[in-house]
Amino acid sequence: MSRVALVTGGTRGIGEAIAIALHENGYCTVANYGGNDTVAREFTERTGIPSYRFDVSDYDACARSVADIEAQYGPVDILINNAGITRDATMHRMTFEQWQAVINTNLGASFNMSRAVIEGMRARKFGRIVNIGSMNGQAGQYGQVNYAAAKSGIHGFTKALALECAAHGITVNALAPGYIETDMVRSVPENVLKKIVEKIPVGRIGQAREVARGVLFLIDDDAGFITGSTLSINGGNHMY
Repeated sequence: MSRVALVTGGTRGIGEAIAIALHENGYCTVANYGGNDTVAREFTERTGIPSYRFDVSDYDACARSVADIEAQYGPVDILINNAGITRDATMHRMTFEQWQAVINTNLGASFNMSRAVIEGMRARKFGRIVNIGSMNGQAGQYGQVNYAAAKSGIHGFTKALALECAAHGITVNALAPGYIETDMVRSVPENVLKKIVEKIPVGRIGQAREVARGVLFLIDDDAGFITGSTLSINGGNHMY
């Protein structure tokens, strides 16, 4: 029986690429999404990957939904904490609601989802958790104190949880993507995007499938000696 993998924010962007890569490599893959039923329905029809709608910032919703998924498909052995949002503003203009929404979704969800699967992973003596951080969580970014704080928190969360899980056959790692071709990056004005690309040593924006390859590497059964690590996929833009 193939291992069950759950990808949050898995119907669009980087999450979609990860979910498809897992599915194509034989994992029983389930995608979570937050609200766009039309996109999720099209995604499931196109890929055959089931999608579940629930709010990853809601602890109880995560617990219920993971229980439903495990009842349908079996225990979740692989968790990809990918879901994230942006609410950009400089500090002197940022509202508490903008701060809290990003912290709850981008960082709090990693706790909510990991808590929902961790006891089962410990009991089975196997698990793979990959948390999607960001280059901006390593280097900071103007107008993103909420996003940078949440993503930086993910990197610390990863290391601490890795220490707790290491003796139980569970690895916990993070990926830190740089500028990847997603809807968010495509919406950047052309002149601004040109300046961004000029600063990337490899001379281009990354592809979501390149992030997905990193996930496949970290979740492999033979990757049990890799834990507490952050794999940067940023074209050399920030060497940390």
